[in-house]
Amino acid sequence: MVSATTKVALVTGAARGIGRAVALRLAEDGFDVAVNDLPNSPQLDELAREIEKRGRRSFAVPADVSLEEEVVKTIEQVVQRLGSLDVMVANAGIVIYHSFMEMTVETFDRVMAINARGTMLCYKYAAKQMIAQGRGGRIIGAASVVGKQGSGIVSAYCASKFAIRGLTQAAAQEFGKYGITVNAYAPGLIDTRMLTELDIAMAGPNPDSNPKAGSTAIAASTPISRPGTPEEIAGLVSYLASDISGFITGQSVSINGGFFFD
Repeated sequence: MVSATTKVALVTGAARGIGRAVALRLAEDGFDVAVNDLPNSPQLDELAREIEKRGRRSFAVPADVSLEEEVVKTIEQVVQRLGSLDVMVANAGIVIYHSFMEMTVETFDRVMAINARGTMLCYKYAAKQMIAQGRGGRIIGAASVVGKQGSGIVSAYCASKFAIRGLTQAAAQEFGKYGITVNAYAPGLIDTRMLTELDIAMAGPNPDSNPKAGSTAIAASTPISRPGTPEEIAGLVSYLASDISGFITGQSVSINGGFFFD
């Protein structure tokens, strides 16, 4: 029996890593959770089944968040299947490693389309649904440590994450009167596939000599001296999605092991 007060969350980019951890944590918190990723992501159906085993309703919604019509249809499906949308976690994103001088227009446009435009579309259409419901909501995006302090090795990614901070602040100002808060999490070095890709990008001409040289050096520069875990990011998202977080909005909260303080 589903409670009439059960709230519904949608997590994009949920097939693995941070998105998967966030979806599972929100299910533990009592949300019914729809999960999204690109089509042909077998992990997505597995995740939905795992959420259902934990006693919550779930289903997979394959879609490309950079396409407006697919975001609209995704939210419509969530409302039709689960009854409402109370928390949107716009987690989907990609990173492409390159120097600034190696960056192409195609690379820049692809990263910005998925990370920045995709987040904007999720914010917009989630807010539209929440306003129609009339009981507020929580919108949460994925910023980054490099959305606060740039890095040449991921210049397009930096631009997209700085854009998400701006979108978060603008949306928070506009949606607050409807009881909707808009925040973002800004992770540092996190133990996901992106970490492996970082090591490959920073390995240089002798990658076999020290395959984790890049991430090890970055982790050593923080007070915590290790990468974070997806579950630690999920804990922050859990708080931002909760009722008790209602006085926090427009923030991009650093969770970076002390890589820098702000």
